[in-house]
Amino acid sequence: MSDAVTLAQRLSTYLKRLLRFVVVMAALVAVLAGALAVIAPQVSHLVSAHRSDHDRISLKPLAERSYLYDSNGARLGTMTNRDDPQNRSQVTLDKIPETVRGSVLATEDANFYRHTGVNIRSILRAGRSNLEGGPVQGGSTITQQVVKNSLVGNERNLSRKLREAFLAVELEKQMSKQAILEYYLNSVYFGGGAYGVQAASEYYFNKDVGALNWAEGALLASLIRSPNYYNPFKNPDVSLERRAIVFKRLVETNRMNKDEVAFWAAVPLPTVPNKPTPPYDYFVEEVKQQLLADPSFGLGATEIARNRTVFEGGISVYTTYDPNMQAQAKKARDETLPANKGDSTFDVIDPKTGQATFGTQAIASIDPTSGAVRVMVGGPGFDKWKFNLATAARQPGSTMKTFVLAELFEKGYVPSDTVNGGKCLFKFPRTVEPYAPSTGQGGVGTITSMIQRSSNCAFVRLGQLVGTDNVVTLARRLGVTGKLDSVPSLPLGTSSLSPLEMASAYATFANDGVRYTPYLIDKIVARDGTILYQHRSVPEQVVSVQTARLVNEVLTANVTGGTGKNAQIDGGQVAAGKTGTTNESTDVWFVGYTPRLATAIWMGAPAGSISLASNPALVGATGGRYPAATWGRYYSLLYAGLPTVPFFSPLPTRSGRSVGKIPFEVGGSSSSTTTRRRTPTSVPSTTPQTTATSTPGTLVTVPPGGN
Repeated sequence: MSDAVTLAQRLSTYLKRLLRFVVVMAALVAVLAGALAVIAPQVSHLVSAHRSDHDRISLKPLAERSYLYDSNGARLGTMTNRDDPQNRSQVTLDKIPETVRGSVLATEDANFYRHTGVNIRSILRAGRSNLEGGPVQGGSTITQQVVKNSLVGNERNLSRKLREAFLAVELEKQMSKQAILEYYLNSVYFGGGAYGVQAASEYYFNKDVGALNWAEGALLASLIRSPNYYNPFKNPDVSLERRAIVFKRLVETNRMNKDEVAFWAAVPLPTVPNKPTPPYDYFVEEVKQQLLADPSFGLGATEIARNRTVFEGGISVYTTYDPNMQAQAKKARDETLPANKGDSTFDVIDPKTGQATFGTQAIASIDPTSGAVRVMVGGPGFDKWKFNLATAARQPGSTMKTFVLAELFEKGYVPSDTVNGGKCLFKFPRTVEPYAPSTGQGGVGTITSMIQRSSNCAFVRLGQLVGTDNVVTLARRLGVTGKLDSVPSLPLGTSSLSPLEMASAYATFANDGVRYTPYLIDKIVARDGTILYQHRSVPEQVVSVQTARLVNEVLTANVTGGTGKNAQIDGGQVAAGKTGTTNESTDVWFVGYTPRLATAIWMGAPAGSISLASNPALVGATGGRYPAATWGRYYSLLYAGLPTVPFFSPLPTRSGRSVGKIPFEVGGSSSSTTTRRRTPTSVPSTTPQTTATSTPGTLVTVPPGGN
């Protein structure tokens, strides 16, 4: 009895399905007939129109992620557009294994190698399955999908579908099956921002596509129809069902047998996505901004074109970044930063709000022999503070005195010349208020000793002696681009400059007065291997060799016996440098160099000019106390185990003598004390100037010594 009931039920179900199929097919035929009647007049036009397209079918280039590399050729990371992050890395078909190719073909277009662009049987089969309530299937071939995605779009209308079919047939006449399949496998979207099988392999399995097994290849194929719905991380049960359908198709197309399917079906789904992490870092961000802003790199004449090339062009950008040096700089900072909270910051109080904010250090290092920027520590971390402090302008304090020093030597003065470092007062024409910087350590001494003391009055006097206009001009020759006012306080660092430009300027002295423009990008290569840009350093002699070597001599003395003693390097490597401290210790600096590397270190509060003394642990903060210590630790790490390299010695100079009367000084005069020095064999420049002009300044107060 039960068998008879079952048979009756089956017969009833079959008859219902048959009747429904007949009705549906009849309706379909009627609809098609009506549609053909409507479009018949347009067919001739469509055919002729598409025939005119035949000679110019061109698939749009695929957007591809770009790569960044460090100075050693190691990959730093990828660059994709944040608004439309098309994470794609194209691979040739021979690099895509059968586990992936076979799974995609079995699922999407089993007759790919037998049809000529359009598969009528596939369309009918898909329509029947969809109408009968079976698994949703698409009737488009892989060639049609390529045409749709690249040429005609997704608009749902008969005209678009007809054009897709025409172009698919024509495309197969113009491209090989292998080329079409390769384009498809590199273009299709797999979810998670991953386009193409290589990026999808990385995203779902954290491996190269060439290493995927059948379970992994089947999963990728299962995602194509609806990447979000079949996502194994969001809907694992649905994803397993869909993968099982792919396995079934693999059996039906004789690519696998049931035993193999049973084995691979037991492989679990991936559970954690592997998103490509953009290398958000100060150095990388600076590189990206330069690529987008500067047309000289050859990436496009407009900002839109450059944006497309940088984020979608698949270019490889080789930089000057040295990861080992960057790591050593961060290590030195974290070991020496006072009151470090463990995140490379310390607390200070903003006097405007009364609220706590943070202070930190910024570091920039440049190779003097090329201008290559090796290190850029722009703050405590890109996640905490995105504004790059290594390129931000802050008052450099007494590090500006080095530019006065160089101008003195350019004009023929020598390190043993003497100047009064005691209290000073200036009265300029057409001004009411006199100018009186707070005094440094008083007394008469050599120029070298005044650098070692960082005497403010001595260097304001010397600035007037050579002319602050001339100091500004020299700073420009050294590569300083920030705003510089030719005022009496110029030697005390009342203008604002960045660590990067200070490191670059000081690097010139390390390189015998030859300047190289600092750069971050060494080479840019297109996806086809074409070199789009190659940096070429252009040397420029901006100060004399003798001037550079005399500056090295004086600043070396400052590290061995002056305000920069904390910058001494373990192992005896010679170093030269200058400290800087602004009023109320809002900005403290050390800028120094060896023959092989120049580095500027700034310390302060990113939020603005906030006294470091607002933290009780930082009362008395100076450039010589903290940044110099960081600099010394950093270079000790870098030079550990390396042979020492000396600076070249300057030519012997004349005996030292008083610099003479200072222009515009009220009641002041330099001592006539003469310091003996080696008999000169060469005089580097012209006779010293004793008159100069200066733009009137205002009354300012800076810490005694400016160290």
